[in-house]
Amino acid sequence: MPPPIVAEELALLGQVLAGLDRGSAPAGAGGESARRELEHLREELLSGRGATDRAALLDEYHRQSALLEHARGTARSVTVARNSPYFGHLRLREAGGEWDVCLGNGTFIDGAVRIVDWRNAPISRLYYRYGQGDAYEEEIAGRTRSGSVAVRRSVTIRDARLQRVDAPEGIFRADTGVPGGWEVAAREPPRLAGGEAATLAVYRAAAVPRRRLGTAPGGPPMRADKHLPDIAALIDPEQFALITQPASGAVVIRGTAGSGKTTVALHRIAYLAYEDPAIDSRWSLVVVFSRALRDYVSHVLPALGVRRVRVLTLHEWALEQRRRLFPALTLESGDDAPAVVQKLMHHPGMLTALAEQVAGVPGAASVVQAIDDWGSALSRADFLADVMARVAPDAFSAGELERASDWCRRRHMDVAAALAGEPYADATLTPADDALLLRAWQLRVGRIPAPDGGPLRLRHVAIDEVQDFSPLEVRVLLDCLDGRRSVTLAGDTQQHVLQDAGFASWHDFFRHLGLAGTEVNTLRVSYRSTREIVAFGRAVLGELREDDAAPLTTRGGPPVELFRFTDHGAAVAFLAEALARLAADEPLASVAILTPTAELSEVYARGLRAAEVPRVERVRDQAFRFAPGVEVTEVTQVKGLEFDYVILAEVSTAHYPDTPHARRLLHVGATRAIHQLWLTSVGTPAAAVRAGLGD
Repeated sequence: MPPPIVAEELALLGQVLAGLDRGSAPAGAGGESARRELEHLREELLSGRGATDRAALLDEYHRQSALLEHARGTARSVTVARNSPYFGHLRLREAGGEWDVCLGNGTFIDGAVRIVDWRNAPISRLYYRYGQGDAYEEEIAGRTRSGSVAVRRSVTIRDARLQRVDAPEGIFRADTGVPGGWEVAAREPPRLAGGEAATLAVYRAAAVPRRRLGTAPGGPPMRADKHLPDIAALIDPEQFALITQPASGAVVIRGTAGSGKTTVALHRIAYLAYEDPAIDSRWSLVVVFSRALRDYVSHVLPALGVRRVRVLTLHEWALEQRRRLFPALTLESGDDAPAVVQKLMHHPGMLTALAEQVAGVPGAASVVQAIDDWGSALSRADFLADVMARVAPDAFSAGELERASDWCRRRHMDVAAALAGEPYADATLTPADDALLLRAWQLRVGRIPAPDGGPLRLRHVAIDEVQDFSPLEVRVLLDCLDGRRSVTLAGDTQQHVLQDAGFASWHDFFRHLGLAGTEVNTLRVSYRSTREIVAFGRAVLGELREDDAAPLTTRGGPPVELFRFTDHGAAVAFLAEALARLAADEPLASVAILTPTAELSEVYARGLRAAEVPRVERVRDQAFRFAPGVEVTEVTQVKGLEFDYVILAEVSTAHYPDTPHARRLLHVGATRAIHQLWLTSVGTPAAAVRAGLGD
């Protein structure tokens, strides 16, 4: 016999499937059942036959009224999928009675079978705001409801079969190899995970032997649980409050690494798209920092029912628009600009420089004039010196502005030659130029036009890792929004790795964007990493930490360890042995080896392959597999991603000097780890690493 909790859930699923088989009704069709039940209850109340149970009848009448109101309010006809009809189960106790309601991605109401859509059912607030045993008092469908949550469980149903139950009493997984057909594990607070092979792991506390990757001896290996709960079931109350904010205006989400910023931003799009189907269109964007995160998000959104929203890096979007608006500008795209030029192009002061250039130079609202504005704003050293003296007096020296403007002036001459059809040097346009040209268009010509005519009016834009975009880049996007100005900004300044973007503070950032007074919502629970990894990451940041209080963590794990070697060959040999053992013990584990340079990535990838470590991939240009195995890449490539195990290679002072940029890079690399973090060093370990280890 299955455990009692499982037996309850199996019975409920059977009832739901029977109801679906009877009705096969779409969302809203269940209203007929609720109406019939209301008529029956009304007759009972009016006849007096139910006088002794009048309070219970009234309560049931109000409950059915709320369900009918929800069914009527369902704007879209979404059929509940029989193979996976719901992911959450509530049993509510009110006025001495109990009733069950399930949360899914559609609505179906048929007698005792009640499935509501988590995105727009008022009653879904009870699932996200209260735990099992909690008392509640909430206004639902215009009436104050009070009671308690008798049962709150998340379930995994695939192919119409119950495969997993997450309850406060434990985690129950279907397993034909154990007595009763169900494996039972101790309850671990859930965490949000990302990537196809990320694990919802349970780390069993035990003595952890040093120099071993993996779980404690005698405990089960970490494995990719193929029956993970629906991610919507894992949203916590703080995240749910942000997801359900009104569509208009800006919602800003700040949170430490692993706190679910990206998850909240994506679920917010799903929530808004349910309320307004026009948001699920090519006129909405998710803008991310890296191609790797783009690839991940592109797989996640369809699972949330959002299929038409475009997912792009900002550079991809800006390049697409620039080529469309400036077709005569045929220079190739490249990244060969000197560092001081890149710094100038990304600096917030360019917002002021371009605005003053356009305002101070009469000209036609034309493509040619916009190109001249862009080139002139970057090429005039005296003009730039005046602007920077007013908006950022310590940002550039006179020599830096001279060198940057001289390079831009020579490049502008090549652009003029190219436009005239004359020979020109091998000049290129950088990704930062694309955004500057688009801003020049907005200031000189007006709103960016849509491909099919009329101004481009985006319905919603979600920007992830916003702290690593320049204010000018973000301002271009914001000025493409429609009148509701619906935008979600997610970021963490502690993970700010783009040195030239000019991000100083949220206050200054909002001022540049025209969003002064916008509230920053902070997520305070770190779900991804263990307590040990989070503590190391905070110590690495040192005085760069934004909050005095450490984020809340949900679990502990093995200690963070540093291993020192005389040369990289010895380090590779050590890691090869450990990784080969890990591959045998935990074949579904994902491992990232993060190095400071491409040269070292090549050394470690070649060495591990030569040692016949299975499934070693050298990742270039963020082409991650999101699959089990070992991926070797540079630490700069992994923003927004996560892995079961992370090895930060060569954390020496030579590669990580004691600078804010290096500390943030170490913090980003460390906090990609879900379960365990190792460090290696041939040279002297960096000061930030020693601080992180308490040395």
